[in-house]
Amino acid sequence: MCAFPAVISGQTLKRALDLILAALALLCLSPLLLLVAAAIYLDDQGPVFFKQERIGKRGLPFVCFKFRSMHVDAERIAQQWVKTHPDLAKQFETDCKLRNDPRITRTGRFLRSTSLDELPQLVNVLRGEMSLVGPRPILRKEINRYGPSFSFYTQVRPGITGLWQVRGRACLSFDDRIKLDTEYVQTWTLYRDLHILLWTIPAVFSRKGAF
Repeated sequence: MCAFPAVISGQTLKRALDLILAALALLCLSPLLLLVAAAIYLDDQGPVFFKQERIGKRGLPFVCFKFRSMHVDAERIAQQWVKTHPDLAKQFETDCKLRNDPRITRTGRFLRSTSLDELPQLVNVLRGEMSLVGPRPILRKEINRYGPSFSFYTQVRPGITGLWQVRGRACLSFDDRIKLDTEYVQTWTLYRDLHILLWTIPAVFSRKGAF
């Protein structure tokens, strides 16, 4: 007779928690998701979802889902904006974020300030590509900026929320984000994940660093 394992690993519990909470969230929030999708479409009749390649656990790429918050021709708008605002071009090149980003739609501005644009990533959680808590998923071009810390990043699934989100988000520099990602991996416990999930609630309502 096979003995039932006396101890279930923390990572197994983390994955089980991801599956249960993500499934419940999608079920309970389905009316809200439909309303958000309708608002995005009515704003400019463009696609509801934004899909982009991100780098996940073990350095493997995956398609990350978000509600679209930018104009359909966002790339053209960005290129034109950089030409007419050379004084802020360096900020855009470094962080790929702007406080008054001309690429963002009226609906998108609200979605970003409330973090509602992140909700489709619950699907990524169910698919095993992301976790509820972890480092924010990075772009391939950002790997070099992580340097040696990239090896820490690839040890875990990226998360919908994490230390970066609860400590200031875009108010922090990219270097700060890397340090927080490394800290998260080095000090991970399931108990801390639960704390981060709880801290996310006031962080979302405060809207600090959300733009």
